[in-house]
Amino acid sequence: MWNPMGFSIGIVGKPSCGKTSFTNAACMTEFKEGSYPFTTIEANVGVAHVRTQCVCTEFGVKDNPKNSICIDGIRLIPVKLIDVAGLVPGAHEGRGMGNQFLDDLRQADVLIHIVDASGSLDVEGQEVAAGSHDPIEDVKFLEDEIAEWILGILLKDWRRISGRVRAEGAKVDELLVDKLSGLKITRAQILRAIRDANLSQDSADKWSEEELRVLAHSIQRVAKPIIIAANKIDRPNAHENYERLKKAFPDLLVVPVSALAEKVLRDLDKRGIIRYVPGSDDFEILRRDQLKESEIAQLEKLRENILKRYGGTGVQQALNGAVFDFLKMITVYPVHDVNTLSDSEGNVLPDVYLVPEGTTAKEFAGYIHTDLMETFIHAIDARTKMRISDKHVLKDRDVIKIVSAKGAK
Repeated sequence: MWNPMGFSIGIVGKPSCGKTSFTNAACMTEFKEGSYPFTTIEANVGVAHVRTQCVCTEFGVKDNPKNSICIDGIRLIPVKLIDVAGLVPGAHEGRGMGNQFLDDLRQADVLIHIVDASGSLDVEGQEVAAGSHDPIEDVKFLEDEIAEWILGILLKDWRRISGRVRAEGAKVDELLVDKLSGLKITRAQILRAIRDANLSQDSADKWSEEELRVLAHSIQRVAKPIIIAANKIDRPNAHENYERLKKAFPDLLVVPVSALAEKVLRDLDKRGIIRYVPGSDDFEILRRDQLKESEIAQLEKLRENILKRYGGTGVQQALNGAVFDFLKMITVYPVHDVNTLSDSEGNVLPDVYLVPEGTTAKEFAGYIHTDLMETFIHAIDARTKMRISDKHVLKDRDVIKIVSAKGAK
C-alpha cells in the first residue's frame, strides 16, 4: 500500500451506522456488512483515494500515472482507511469492543464519524423507530469517549509527571509527548491543546482532574479531529438532522453522505454500465440495454435526490475534507526532466505526493528517499525553470525536479 506520509483516516461510529458500507464504497472492498452490532471485530484496512485537479490539464500533457490514477484530468491519490470496531458508551472502560476500538484509534490521524442521520439506531446501534434517536447525541458521546480515554492515560501517571514539574522544573509538554507518543500525538499538538484549553504550563503541577479533563478534550480536537459524515441522507428525517448537526457543531465539517449510493455508482462504473468518477455530481449511462426500466428510474432518482441536491454522494467530499481541510496536505509532483515533465523512463507526471503544508524542498526530497534529502543540492521549479533552495516552502500543485549528489528524481 503506497502511503509515504504514513497517515491514516479512521472510520468510526457506533455499531450498524454504516462504517463498513462507507469503507466498502470508498475502497471498493467487500468487507463484511451487517445490520447487527459488532459486525466489524478486527479493523478493516483499505485504500481509498482523495480527488484533486491534476496538473496535466494546466501543462497540456498526457500523463502516465504510476502511484495514483488520472481520469479526465482528475488525479485520484491513494490514502489508508481504517474501519474500526463499533463504539458504544463506556468504551473507555472496556465496554463492547472498546479496547479494540481505542487500540485501532491510536493509528488514526483524523476521524470520519459515520452518523446515522435518519435517527433510526439507538446509542447501542440497535434499530428503533425512524427519527426517534437524536444523532447529535452520537457525536457528543464519541468526543466524550475519546477524551475520557485520553484522560485515563493522563491520570494513570499524573502524580509522577506533576512531581517532576514541581521538583525539577520539567516542561509538562515534553513529559506529555513521552506519555502520548504511542497515540501519534506530537509536541506541537500538545502545545496547541494546552493553549486552547487556557492552561498555564507554569502551574501544571497544580492542574486539577477537571482541568486535565478539559485538556483531554482539547487534545482530542487537535490530535484526533472529527469530520461528521451524515450517512443515509436520502432517508426520512435525515436532511433535517443534517441541518441540525451543522448548527450544533459549527466548528466541525458536516458532510451529507449516502455510502450506499456511492457503492452502487462505483459498482456500475466498474462493470462499464455507467461512467462515474468518484466525487462527481453526475454520471453517464453507457449501456442502457443492461438495465431494467425500474433500475434506470432508481438511478435518475439517485441523480436528482442525492447527486444534484448535495453535489455528490458525500463519500469523496468527506475523504477530501479529512486530508486537505483537516490534515492540511498539499500535492507535489516530482519529475526528472522539467521540460518533458517525465521520470527517467519517460513516464509523464508519474507520481504525486501528499505532504503537509509548510514542507520545504529538502524535506520533500526525504519523502521520496532519505538519500535524496541527505545529498540534496537544490531543486528546479518546472513552471519557472528557476532553482529552488533547500528552505523553499512548496505550494500545492508544485512540479519540481530534485537535484542531489546522487542523481535526480
